Amino acid sequence: MQALKTLPDITRSRTAPAIYTLQWVGMEGIAVPITLDVNDGKQQTVDAKANVYVSLDDAVEKGIHMSRLHAILNKLATKVCNKDELDLLLENIVASQEGISQSAKIDLAFDLLLPKKSLLSNEMGFQTYRIEINGQRVNGKYDYGLKITVPYSSTCPCSAALSRQLFANAIDNEFSASRIDKQALLSWAHTTTIATPHSQRSYAYLNLSLNNESWPSLPSLILQIEETIGTPVQTMVKRSDEQEFARLNAENLMFCEDAARKIKAMLEQASWIKDYWFKVDHQESLHAHNAVVIDQKYNNQ
Repeated sequence: MQALKTLPDITRSRTAPAIYTLQWVGMEGIAVPITLDVNDGKQQTVDAKANVYVSLDDAVEKGIHMSRLHAILNKLATKVCNKDELDLLLENIVASQEGISQSAKIDLAFDLLLPKKSLLSNEMGFQTYRIEINGQRVNGKYDYGLKITVPYSSTCPCSAALSRQLFANAIDNEFSASRIDKQALLSWAHTTTIATPHSQRSYAYLNLSLNNESWPSLPSLILQIEETIGTPVQTMVKRSDEQEFARLNAENLMFCEDAARKIKAMLEQASWIKDYWFKVDHQESLHAHNAVVIDQKYNNQ
C-alpha cells in the first residue's frame, strides 16, 4: 500500500464542534526585527515582540491559517516599519485567510535605544524607552495606537518646604547674634546638611489613540514629554551634571498631580492625538506605596 504524500490538514477535514464566529484568533510573542526611522534620516533596527490576530468570521470554518500570518509578519524584517507598511501588512493578513477573516490586528512591543547627552559636561550615554505600536484593520478601516513609557525624577514640594524650614531653624540656632558674618555662614552652609527633600524615580505611561494617522517621530515625542515634565532621568553624568540635575529638581518640585497636569496640557494641545489615557506613577521614597494619577480624554472608555 502506497503511503499518502500529501500532508493532512485537519482544519479542512474536520468541522467546528459548534457554529460560532470568533473575534480574534492568532499568535502572541513572535520575535521579529523591525527598522524604524529616527531623527535626521537615520534608522534603527530593534528586536520586537509581535502579537498578530485575525477575526474568524466564517462560523463553520474550523480554524485560521496561522503559518500564513507568521510568514507575512516576517516581511517586516526587510522593510522600514511605518504606517504605510503596516497598512499593507494588515491588508495582506486578511487576504491570506481566503475569505474566512475580515479583520486583522497587530501589536509591536520593543525598546527604543536613544543617545542622551549629559546636562553640562557633554558626556554621552544611552537610554531605552518602552514602546508599543498597535494597529488594526476592521471593516476596511485602519486604526492605530501608541503606548510609551518615560521615566523622570520627582521631588516632593512638601518635603522641600519642610527641609527648608529645618535649615532656617538651624541657621537661627547657629548664628544667634543680630549680625551674621557672611564668610562664617558660607563655611557653615558648605559643611552642614540638616535635611534633604525626598525624591523618587517616577514614570509616565501614555496610551495615545491616533485613529488612521501616522505616529510621530518617536525620539521627538519622547523629548517633548521630558521637556514638559522638566526632570528627565540621566545616563552618564559627572559632578557638574549631578549638581545641575539637583538644581532642575529644585526648580521643578512636583506632586504627582503637578506632573499629570503638565502631561495633560501637552496632550490636549496635540491635534494629532484623537484620544488618550495616561498614568503617572511616583514610586515614593518616603512611603512603601506609590502615588499615582490616572486620567483620560474621554470618560466613556
